Amino acid sequence: MNAARRLEAVGIVALVAAVIALPTAIHGWPTSVVGNLFTAALIGSGLTLLWWRSRPRLVAVLGGALVLVPVVLNAYGWFPDTAFAILALLTLVAALGWSGRASWAVAGALAAYLAVLWMILGDNIEVPLIMFSVPSFLAGTVLRLHWESAEALARRGRELEEERELFAELAVRHERARIASELHDIVGHAISVMVIQAAAGQRLVDRDPVGTSQVFAGLAESARQGHEDLRRLVELLGGMEVGGPDLSLIEEIVTRAARSGLDVSCRFEGSRDGVSAPVAHAAFRVVQESLTNALRYAPGAAVRVLVRGSGRDLRVRVENGDAVPQQSLLSGTGHGLAGLRERVQDLGGQLVAGPVAGGWLVEATMPGGDRRRARRAVGRRG
Repeated sequence: MNAARRLEAVGIVALVAAVIALPTAIHGWPTSVVGNLFTAALIGSGLTLLWWRSRPRLVAVLGGALVLVPVVLNAYGWFPDTAFAILALLTLVAALGWSGRASWAVAGALAAYLAVLWMILGDNIEVPLIMFSVPSFLAGTVLRLHWESAEALARRGRELEEERELFAELAVRHERARIASELHDIVGHAISVMVIQAAAGQRLVDRDPVGTSQVFAGLAESARQGHEDLRRLVELLGGMEVGGPDLSLIEEIVTRAARSGLDVSCRFEGSRDGVSAPVAHAAFRVVQESLTNALRYAPGAAVRVLVRGSGRDLRVRVENGDAVPQQSLLSGTGHGLAGLRERVQDLGGQLVAGPVAGGWLVEATMPGGDRRRARRAVGRRG
């Protein structure tokens, strides 16, 4: 780039020498002080073009002012016709230096400037003035508009790239949150059940060998189920086709929880038909998280699960009673219900969770029959 700029500067100096200095030398270099001032001002107006890239406005104003000097001193020197090329370049730089409404003011100032030159130089000069100013000013305006359009497009391209990177980052964060939620649901439930069963086995190992055997059989089953859930999650993350969940998974997890010693019952009401896979999966997670929390915070309490299909809605209600007074073996992270609420809201539903008289209630309502809405929610999550 520096080499190109140096070459450009050499070209400008050579141009000034060719259109001003050389014709003046051939015609006869002036011998008077005023005559030399005439020629020096004309040469200086051309040399200002060396800074047309960095100071276009200064070049236009200073170069135009220097042109006025030989015009005013017209009687003391010789004005080469080729010097009109310098005027053309100065008007081009003037068009490049201002944009927007200011460019109209510059056009008016240029017209006034040309009028001054015409009045000083007299008749038969208007054609060269117009030929060497108006076309170059119009060319400079077109070039400036082209540069501005290119710069605007480049700026918009950078903005779009920044937005793309931002959206990609948000998508990655959302996907990480979704994976973290799935892992929390799978691992949290499996570990909670196994810890409770292991504690029960420890209490029974000395006085009830048969019960201990049943407890550890349930513990092994819970471990296998947790392993199966993790395998399914890995397959989903790997892009493999996995069969969509349905509401029968709720019966399965309730059955496993009952076998592990939890006092839990489940009742289905209404219709299960038309429930989409995302909604069924969310309903399953609601029940799973509720059972996990019951094991953690209310061990020994009865848990009642109700799944009701009503019109276009699916309602899942899980309520547990007060805990049997004993020390809890597990503590939660506090993120389970928050992630569950976000999952339900993504499907267009609502989730409420909180204490009720005699226990704790988790209730989710989702558009179970609206497949199109569920698909949109899946698209947002993906």
